[in-house]
Amino acid sequence: MLLAALMVPVGKANCAPSAPLVAAGSTGEAIFQKGVLGSGEPLEAMHDGGVNLRGAAAACMNCHRRSGLGSKEGNSSIPPITGRYLFHPRADSPDDLDIPYIPGMRTNREPYTDATIARAVREGVDSQGKPLSNLMPQYALNDTDMAALIGYLKHLDRRTPVGVTDTVLHFATIITPDADPVKRRGMLDVLKQYFADKNVFPLGATPPLRSSRKMMFMVNRRWELHVWELSGPPGTWHEQLRRYLAQQPVLAVLSGLGGKNWAPVHEFCEQEAVPCLFPNVEVPVETDHDFYSVYFSKGVLLEADLLAGRILDEAGSKPAHAVKKVWQIYRAGDSGEQGAQALAAALKGHGIAVANRALARDAGVARATHGIARGDVLVLWLRPADIAALGHLPPPSDTVFMSGLLGGLDDTPLSASWRGVTRLAYPFDLPDGRRVRVDYAFGWFSIRKIPMVAPQVQADTYLACGLLAETLSHMVDAFGREYLIERIQDMLERRILTGYYPRLTLAPGQHFASKGGYIVRFSEPDRVGFVADGKWTVP
Repeated sequence: MLLAALMVPVGKANCAPSAPLVAAGSTGEAIFQKGVLGSGEPLEAMHDGGVNLRGAAAACMNCHRRSGLGSKEGNSSIPPITGRYLFHPRADSPDDLDIPYIPGMRTNREPYTDATIARAVREGVDSQGKPLSNLMPQYALNDTDMAALIGYLKHLDRRTPVGVTDTVLHFATIITPDADPVKRRGMLDVLKQYFADKNVFPLGATPPLRSSRKMMFMVNRRWELHVWELSGPPGTWHEQLRRYLAQQPVLAVLSGLGGKNWAPVHEFCEQEAVPCLFPNVEVPVETDHDFYSVYFSKGVLLEADLLAGRILDEAGSKPAHAVKKVWQIYRAGDSGEQGAQALAAALKGHGIAVANRALARDAGVARATHGIARGDVLVLWLRPADIAALGHLPPPSDTVFMSGLLGGLDDTPLSASWRGVTRLAYPFDLPDGRRVRVDYAFGWFSIRKIPMVAPQVQADTYLACGLLAETLSHMVDAFGREYLIERIQDMLERRILTGYYPRLTLAPGQHFASKGGYIVRFSEPDRVGFVADGKWTVP
């Protein structure tokens, strides 16, 4: 919460601590991000009300965010505290400004100095000697730690924006070699058309490079898309991505498409501090400490959580002897293997035996169903081709679950004989519930003659593009990578058109915007559509 009121009027704000992110590269960074002093001792602070803060709970980043550019929610503002905002000369009118607009900035006061920053931190008074808001704690920093913190603030936003020129914003999308070629085509159709539309100005006129000073010198920049296609084994992807990034630095990675392994891409973006915004992946990376990667959903990992909750609930309502075994069938090396591992881990310790049957590349699915009893639970982590191959077999169990994400969702080719006993993990809103929210995207596809070959992936890609456009319009010219992530977090909750998802939110420290899903069953009498088999559940 350090400096939480250096330029902010008294008000309320939510400054809940977020998880520590990366190991400190300097004492100033450690104080700011983790609440750790140069001695290794925890940072301590006190509010006027006598509330003591310690360690991570006292870190500046909790309120001023990782970028140092603060945040705004309702009538409450947490101001920017990077060097160019703290030390900027007094400006009594917008015409005197030569720095990008940030919500909460105050430029009509005397600039700070090293001495007045130290006084603000220790005593709670601003650059003009006036009391700061009671949001601002007071810190007993020694001179060495104070100098380190002030030095960190001075350099926090001095980096030249990466992937940004006076006229162009550069973005990349990343495609792994095992990505579905149909989904690849659908995603790229949407991305390329969206960028083309974004770069067409009304009436074909070229806008002025800069608008008036009162608009904080917003620049209308062209968007440029770079498609980074990966090849070969995952161990080589980091070097391929490094070369791509060196050849053309980008502000962010937008959308993208992965197969069974997205982890090398995730790790590269974290290491290089490149925002990776809403890639289309079935197995995202779960982490408590990374910052730059955000996803719409946990994919098959969310499905595993939903299935575990349902299996345990139903097992709890039966006599112990009636719960026999959970069988899982998946293709070895496919995304379903990681879903099966997650489900087995969730069930471990609850007294339910789990048996896995991994299908080799050329193995048929029929043999994998042998030996499963009627009272057992069968979980299918299979693609449509394998689902269709089950059609001539009777279901071996009366309780079957399957991955909706892998099995084709609304278009799953599950046969009629299986539909009466099968329920799906469904990490999206139901078709009737999402219809209004996806109609706009589908209409856009139709008008622009984009074939709908992978509707959910294409809708998510369109949603990611729209979120980026809205966020950039509010960022004006403050093109920091950390600030981009933070602004998306702030804005996402107010988004009305959320595509396949009933609600999207990203609090600081969160990486998955949609938190829940349904268990669904096939509706009677024809068993074509879906109905919810229970409420929307957030595991």
